[in-house]
Amino acid sequence: MPNRVRILTVPEADRAELERRARDRGAPARVAERARIVLLAADGLTGPQIAERAGCTEPTVIKWRRQYAEHGLAGLEDAARPGGPKTVLTDEAVCAILAATVTPPPESLQAQGVTHWSSRRLADWLRRTRKLTVSHDSISRLWRRFCLAPHRTEGFKFSTDPQLDAKVRDVVGLYLHPPENAVVVCVDEKSQCQALERTQPILPMRPGIPERQTHDYARHGVTCLFAALNTATGQVTDACYPRHRHQEFLRFLKKVAAAYPSQDLHVVCDNYATHKHADVRSWLARPENQRITLHFTPTGCSWINLVECFFSVITRQAIRRGSFTSVKELTAAIGAFIDHWNDHPRPFTWTKDADQILASINRAKTKQTPLQSTSSTLLGCAACLPGLR
Repeated sequence: MPNRVRILTVPEADRAELERRARDRGAPARVAERARIVLLAADGLTGPQIAERAGCTEPTVIKWRRQYAEHGLAGLEDAARPGGPKTVLTDEAVCAILAATVTPPPESLQAQGVTHWSSRRLADWLRRTRKLTVSHDSISRLWRRFCLAPHRTEGFKFSTDPQLDAKVRDVVGLYLHPPENAVVVCVDEKSQCQALERTQPILPMRPGIPERQTHDYARHGVTCLFAALNTATGQVTDACYPRHRHQEFLRFLKKVAAAYPSQDLHVVCDNYATHKHADVRSWLARPENQRITLHFTPTGCSWINLVECFFSVITRQAIRRGSFTSVKELTAAIGAFIDHWNDHPRPFTWTKDADQILASINRAKTKQTPLQSTSSTLLGCAACLPGLR
């Protein structure tokens, strides 16, 4: 059966507009496609021919050909989408949502064990107490726009060391401007390294599936990793001991001193009590050990000790994802990793000077802005964000 051809009659004014739409590179693709369909139909092409040239399906050709025949150019516009009318949040509503978000839940909710807002809980509370009807989706969009995440929490710690300024400048000075003809090493203990054996074999990675291991395990004991990182070369001197008392620290300190004989040695370590034990101080006071100087990091500032970077690497790459049947197997894995590290050492580079670090600490201490001021600031930002509501 031959294909029936439906020829459209297109006035000259409509043809000029359709040709303009078909040529307009800035117009949406759907607008240009509909214009081409009508123009080809006016030229007498069949439905399959139009579909092939326009790059669409024949039902699409039939739909827009019929729409133009019945309604003209207006029939080529998108129909109204289903759903309720679009709601607009007023400035007052935005202010109420933001102010409530940065304020802890009221005592009535805290008495129920509520510690923080969720979008649904806040929407319900605003409806009941403020007579403000807003969906939890609108609240979530507002939170994302202002980078508010009530469900998240992070930790922080401010050092209370009265010598914070002096100690930061001392340690950072060793990193950025080390003494000539001297060695700077960072020493610390990674305590409680557990020899954990998973109850089932670890399942290997597959496309789209990460490596998997059981959540339960058998604990076969712990060891304490002592490490001394040479800040210039990246070389690591290590030892594993069952405990981390001052006896073990002094034993390891002697090992580090033997690794760098006849050289001035500057040792960066934290304020752990074992590092300041009387036996350690008396050993350092000996004439042959006058070349060794201990530099202590501020209290609560272990992040300033460069060896922590190495501990992060060995934890992620050798310890955390392993399965060990004994402490001996764990210490062997640690030793093998450090041996390979020392074959290809990579020193860590310290970049910030003491002034930058202390300024950053002071800025963090001053970020405890009153909640009322915070909500006012957020509302002021809302006026600067076009298309927010």
